[in-house]
Amino acid sequence: MAIRDLIPWNRNQQLATTGEAYDPFLTLHREMNRLFDDAFRGFGSFGRLGAPLMEGQFGWPRIELNETDTAVTVSAELPGLSEKDVQVEIANGVLSIRGEKKSETDNGGRYSERYYGSFERRIPLDGVQEDKAEANFRNGVLTVSLPKTEQASQSVKRIAINTN
Repeated sequence: MAIRDLIPWNRNQQLATTGEAYDPFLTLHREMNRLFDDAFRGFGSFGRLGAPLMEGQFGWPRIELNETDTAVTVSAELPGLSEKDVQVEIANGVLSIRGEKKSETDNGGRYSERYYGSFERRIPLDGVQEDKAEANFRNGVLTVSLPKTEQASQSVKRIAINTN
């Protein structure tokens, strides 16, 4: 699902929450913004200047991956969500984080730039003990810890750096 599918004015070409008359210049302005957002989405930092994307390479939620000699830790920022809104699964070496951010209030005719809807993020992981994974949710941050297998910990080889 593209982010433009979540924006209420794409369906009716006007703000769905207000009784404003159809304005072709406002519609043109929105469509031009959408066009530029779509065009620059895949160009590194240009694609990340605007609002977070709900899908794609730089998807939402944003994650942080840390690795030590003994474990892999994945952290995801999920502001405004609780642990009941999020599902965490791991199967065949892929960690899946999915959930839904629901609207807290009915806007009642006001404008909103907040994002609501379903999301899913898949992170491929190799050499972890899937049955010993642990997940914690605190202050809007989900942290999943996965211990490495003995084989993965021992297969790391240091490479000497030459100064030539």
